[in-house]
Amino acid sequence: MKLWMFAVLALAATAELAPKRQQREGGRPGVNNTLTAIPGIKVGHHTLTERPTGCTVVLIEGGATASVDVRGAAPATRDTDLLNPAKMVEQIQGIALSGGSIFGLSTADGVLKYLEEKNVGIAYGRRRIPIVPGASIFDLGVGDASVRPTADCGYRAAQAATDAAVVEGSVGAGTGATLGKLGGMERAMKSGVGSAAIVMPDGVIIAALVVVNPVGDVIDPATGKIVAGVRAEGRPGFADARVMMRSGVPRVNRGDNSTIGVIATNATLTKAQASYLAQMTDDGYARAIWPIHTMVDGDTVFAIATGGKPGAPDMMTIGALAADVMATAVVRAATQATGLPNLPAVRDLK
Repeated sequence: MKLWMFAVLALAATAELAPKRQQREGGRPGVNNTLTAIPGIKVGHHTLTERPTGCTVVLIEGGATASVDVRGAAPATRDTDLLNPAKMVEQIQGIALSGGSIFGLSTADGVLKYLEEKNVGIAYGRRRIPIVPGASIFDLGVGDASVRPTADCGYRAAQAATDAAVVEGSVGAGTGATLGKLGGMERAMKSGVGSAAIVMPDGVIIAALVVVNPVGDVIDPATGKIVAGVRAEGRPGFADARVMMRSGVPRVNRGDNSTIGVIATNATLTKAQASYLAQMTDDGYARAIWPIHTMVDGDTVFAIATGGKPGAPDMMTIGALAADVMATAVVRAATQATGLPNLPAVRDLK
């Protein structure tokens, strides 16, 4: 068995322990502090152990108002135009996140098939048509690039979706995710999937899920310190992408990046408000990743509102907290990852 295979099997074993770890480390003990804290949302992963890559599916079978904000110059996205507030579609039933770059966008086909079999989607005569936008990260530089997530991956992830606490780390769409690539892959680190949630006193819930795969470093907004990033040469610690760029140190502008995520709330939003929520959430990326939204990143935020809590939303509060929750999820994606050969995770540096 190849070394990569041993490593990926280790990732899978670690993922099985993640729900208990989530209860210990995800905020309030014993409470779901992830995207599925919002009623009506399910999340499922499928990991391809042949390489490391995979997909992560968010299901909202009851429908959700949705929009999107795409930044950076190299996105791999599907059906994002439908989410423009000026377009006709008002609700979606799923989101497909995957590895595999442009090839991985086919995972949405599997989610469509799954939802159609359950008769979920927008009514059209006697049929229902599911709306499932998607986005992919570029992880083809990790392992065998010929192994990519397909429609089958999306279908299996949808089958596995539950409302249990989201499994975090190097699983699903985050299995091949990396970060800190300004010094080349030989100095990069492993990343993955992170999730976080906050419950307001009035019952409004704001939650995030993110696949962190940037060219830059991950920084803890609370301390300003690097959590994971470009490893220093010849010594422990980090090179610090901020120092590298300011000092003119030669760097590698790798194109295998993109951070893709979902921000969700149980508030009742219009499509225009969902669009604004996605824009504000992007600030969370900027707080926790440096640099971000570059020419070699394809950063994307989907915003969904289930409408479980009626009434006029406080958009200033929801948007501000959405950025905070997303930043927390980004840090968790880095800290919960499991390393691969020559790609250490945070836990490997301790």
